[in-house]
Amino acid sequence: MKPLVLLTDAYGGHGGIAKFNRDLLGAICTSPGLDRAIAIPRIMPHPPGELPSKLDYVTSGLNSKQRYLRTVLASLFGRAKGCDLIVCGHINLLPFAALAKKITGAPIALIIHGIDAWDPVTRRGTAWALRQVDAVISVSQLTLERFTDWSGLGGVPAYVLPNSFEPGLFTPGPRPVYLQKRYGLKPDEPVIMTLGRLAGADRRKGFDEVLEALPRLRTQVPRLRYLIVGDGSDRTRLEEKAKALGVADSVVFTGMISEEEKADHYRLADGFAMPSHGEGFGIVLLEAMACGVPAMASLKDGSSEALMHGRLGELIDPADPGQVVGGIIRLLEAPRGTVPEELGYFSYANYTARLHGILERIGSDTKAAPSGARSPGRLSG
Repeated sequence: MKPLVLLTDAYGGHGGIAKFNRDLLGAICTSPGLDRAIAIPRIMPHPPGELPSKLDYVTSGLNSKQRYLRTVLASLFGRAKGCDLIVCGHINLLPFAALAKKITGAPIALIIHGIDAWDPVTRRGTAWALRQVDAVISVSQLTLERFTDWSGLGGVPAYVLPNSFEPGLFTPGPRPVYLQKRYGLKPDEPVIMTLGRLAGADRRKGFDEVLEALPRLRTQVPRLRYLIVGDGSDRTRLEEKAKALGVADSVVFTGMISEEEKADHYRLADGFAMPSHGEGFGIVLLEAMACGVPAMASLKDGSSEALMHGRLGELIDPADPGQVVGGIIRLLEAPRGTVPEELGYFSYANYTARLHGILERIGSDTKAAPSGARSPGRLSG
């Protein structure tokens, strides 16, 4: 097997999709029968760090569509020559994947993450490229269903590959004193936390909902602190909103944090609250629970699947302020330091096994189907 993987970012990237892509590449590189994997990212804001031994990580196409196109073409006639699978890591990269398929004849497996695939694509090139897709891999059943509702790809083999976490990196532990000092948190102050990108164009993570709940929450938990971990263009608006609500003294904005400090930030919290309404899955929920932090998420989006539809944590309707308040109160009453037994379902070892099975199925499905035909089938991880 010699896959070509087209990505937004992975090694040297930051955020949930970059983390998913690092897991994806690491698992691909342990696939039985792998010759070599070639991955081409669009962006890489930080140094990539250590790479898997069977991975060629081609960074000559960063930060420019023209450079990216030239890099894809050069790879198809160079190190990616003879590739037998094209993994398209984001729907926006489908035109590049379709071009690669035209040159190589290799099938395309499209990965979808969340709101990127919930609504019809209007870009002409991407709409055309959708018809070239041979298999779909989705991080959640909800995202897969929303995608197939509009895409016309209901007959294409489809697979659910939930996000994962690395149990050895995220474990319960005491509240880190160095972070308590950094953020001015007292040991006896209850802390709730949300981690995510503060994106001005996409206000779906639940920061607003928690801020709006704080005045009522403080009547029951006067010393409550809310830790907003992450950064982005929406930070100023959220800071102003906290002031307008009269809760600015209860809110801590940490800014962007390093991956090395992420687990310690989870360990600061008594509860992880993400009342989102546009989450495709929610890796952060897995990581928080692995650190022994009770989690609350939305029953209206893909994050409900991260909590196994309520078996692992609290599910609430983010549009109902009373449910947000009640859910957070129950978080603070839940025992801290306990990892749900069923969380192991999402371990990286299980993720790797699922991906290997999916790749094997894609290979057999596309070989069995005549050129241009759709081979029905769906496998849920």
